[in-house]
Amino acid sequence: MLYLLFFALAGHRQSPALPATSAGLPRRICVLMPAYRADAVIQETGVEAVRHQYDGQADVQVIADGLQPATVQALRQQGAGVVEVTFAKSTKGKALLAALDLLPKQAYDVAVILDVDNVMAPGFLTQVNEAFAAGYRVVQGHRTAKNLDSPFAVLDACNEEINNHIFRQGHANLGMSSALIGSGMAFDYDYLHQLLQDIGDTPGEDKELDFRVLRDKFKIAYLPKAYVYDEKIPNSKVFATQRTRWLATQQEFLVKYFGEGLRQLGQGNWDFFDKIVQSMLLPRILLLGVLGLLVVLSILWPIGPGTNFWLGLLVGAGSALLLALPANLYTRQVGRAVLHLPVALGAMLLALLQIRKAKTSFMHTPHAARPASSSSQS
Repeated sequence: MLYLLFFALAGHRQSPALPATSAGLPRRICVLMPAYRADAVIQETGVEAVRHQYDGQADVQVIADGLQPATVQALRQQGAGVVEVTFAKSTKGKALLAALDLLPKQAYDVAVILDVDNVMAPGFLTQVNEAFAAGYRVVQGHRTAKNLDSPFAVLDACNEEINNHIFRQGHANLGMSSALIGSGMAFDYDYLHQLLQDIGDTPGEDKELDFRVLRDKFKIAYLPKAYVYDEKIPNSKVFATQRTRWLATQQEFLVKYFGEGLRQLGQGNWDFFDKIVQSMLLPRILLLGVLGLLVVLSILWPIGPGTNFWLGLLVGAGSALLLALPANLYTRQVGRAVLHLPVALGAMLLALLQIRKAKTSFMHTPHAARPASSSSQS
């Protein structure tokens, strides 16, 4: 609770500006879009990526895993490059590595990674270019909701913005590294190829990249005004599938890097150790559910330090989340969506029971084709 509250408050400090520097010649950018059996979606978002305005070279490369031949042909006709890959067990990390192995070496300066449903807002690549001109090698953009068309999409959008505020803006405002989020992120092209070596079958390639970058002691910049629109989940079933994968990833990297985190702390690498702390945190919905349950139980039976203690933690955690929620999401629509939190909590409990399944199979999140104009941001 104290961790969340501290960084929720830090997120309201004045944002640090990028170091003043001349951008020079626009960097050559490769936009990588892994697409796993998402033919309808990629035919819309691929075109949007190709049309994105940027002063320099920006090539879109769709990594086609299980796409239909007609889709591949249509993408090429629309101006996108297509790298076709096939795996016995598909993961985004392996798809990215395979694409970089096949694409020409030293052809680009920057690699931008988008999910198949993502759409870049105007100026996104320009802001990425400016961040690299300022000396950064890894950058995270501001991923935000493309759609708010169901209660779970609204809850997912709120969760995204709370995480942006706490784990990205709050950290950046204190001079710490922003957390990567899996898409809307950019890397030095050659450095990304290096980072992806031996990425393995993990479903959490973004968390693996996070740890590897912080182990190398590079700062991850956050660009709060560089928006990437992301499709939000439509219902509790997809919510449970997605959270199962996320929980399995969180557990995987906590176990994998806990010991190294203590060693890195001894070497003064606070950013790496902070990532371990983040891996220990309960998901926000689970945290509120557990604290609420403890409050009720402490009223019925004495538990630990008593009702006031658990109630104080619940109020503190709730306050942290409210502080982190942006003003544009204080709406009646969000208020109505909050009524579905008990269902979301049930889906989280189901996700906990399915963690083992996520470790042995590829739990793909389905995507629907939606225009970027339905976004909650402008």
